[in-house]
Amino acid sequence: MAHPVDPLTDLPHEERIRSRKVAAGVATIIADASGLSQSDREALEREIRSAALKLPGVDEARVALTAAQPHRTLIAIGSGKGGVGKSTVAANLAVALARTGKTVGLVDADVYGPSQPTLLGSSEKPTAHDDQLVPVETQGIKFLSLGHLVSPGHALAWRGPMATGALAKLIEADWGGSELLLVDLPPGTGDVQLSLIQRSRPAGAVIVSTPQDLSLIDARRAVDLFNKMSVPVLGIIENMATYACPHCGEESHPFGSGGAEAAAEEMGVPFLGRLPLSLAIREASDAGDPPAAGEGTDAEAFAAIAAKLVELLETPVH
Repeated sequence: MAHPVDPLTDLPHEERIRSRKVAAGVATIIADASGLSQSDREALEREIRSAALKLPGVDEARVALTAAQPHRTLIAIGSGKGGVGKSTVAANLAVALARTGKTVGLVDADVYGPSQPTLLGSSEKPTAHDDQLVPVETQGIKFLSLGHLVSPGHALAWRGPMATGALAKLIEADWGGSELLLVDLPPGTGDVQLSLIQRSRPAGAVIVSTPQDLSLIDARRAVDLFNKMSVPVLGIIENMATYACPHCGEESHPFGSGGAEAAAEEMGVPFLGRLPLSLAIREASDAGDPPAAGEGTDAEAFAAIAAKLVELLETPVH
């Protein structure tokens, strides 16, 4: 004798069902929605409700979704001054971290130049649900940018409270199960940085600098700000460290050599690695094709920094 088909066991997400009870024509189903976005949670609820109503003798279905609060690590990406390639590093670091198996979100909080839509090659606009932004997905990561909130080519002429309010909306968006949330901060040590630290308490900060003394003076100020606010500095990245001649292959150091590494040692913070001053990186960034998503020496450089950062994050603090 054939057993009756159970509509609930045929669901694509049947493993999420934690309990079920049918009494007096009412089916009560509890399911785990951990890690799902708002739209996926709604789809799961509809699927379960539809299946439950197909059970024999069931006239009403009540579906309760539960979700474990995701443990999300927020990392601030900062620099003491502009022009050091911070946003390019942030975009590629996010992609490289995703390639390690982490689920990654990226917030473009650079009020003065929100460039992540260009760097990630995405013109898609985020949607909203219940007044909560739903991030755009591209290059294996989720991201939101202050540039999403204004028309292309228009200046973000915002005073401090407007900028910090907009940043809060980006950070409090529906990031789903993202384990890591990187925040690409504007250069300097102003309102946006202080607001992020006070409201969101980053687990750590990464500072991007070139090797030259002028950049390192400001990088030290950025390190000092995070130290004073009790945010651990996870490390310094030395960007534009070397330049290889495209004709002869000889390497030169237009901004000096080893300055950021020496400064990191002096300040007692980890040195995460160095990245080249590369025409290929610049061209790929302008084209919205982050090198970290591909193969080759540039991708390997970002991958090495991402691996070191993951190691630091997963090392227990004694």
